[in-house]
Amino acid sequence: MFGINGWEIVLLALIAVFVLGPERLPEYAQKLAQMIKKARVMAEGAKGQLKDQLGPDYEDINWRQYDPRQYDPRRIVREALIEPLEDAASTLKSGGTNDDITEAPADGGEPWIQTGPTGWDPMRPTPYDVDAT
Repeated sequence: MFGINGWEIVLLALIAVFVLGPERLPEYAQKLAQMIKKARVMAEGAKGQLKDQLGPDYEDINWRQYDPRQYDPRRIVREALIEPLEDAASTLKSGGTNDDITEAPADGGEPWIQTGPTGWDPMRPTPYDVDAT
């Protein structure tokens, strides 16, 4: 929570006890409790407003899939790194055929390998894209 661990919270609470003193501490504790209650009421109001705006689709939402605690960053990174490797390995295992190689271009260049629906020619320069810069 805000980069503060448990010991730092305890230390801040002790500092608050010494600064505020025992006379004013109950008053500020009550104000903190009221602030927390207001925050909960506001959160429930926002939830109710969202439910009203979404209508019947609100019940179909799986809220557990949006819980950030279920995501393991190590698993996400591992999957992101392994998937491209598996794709490349499957391409290499399948092997290329002579159908992938086209004839030499009319300008006298070397034949190139078509790697996708549009093909890629390593001999041709990349076109300049005004929108990308």
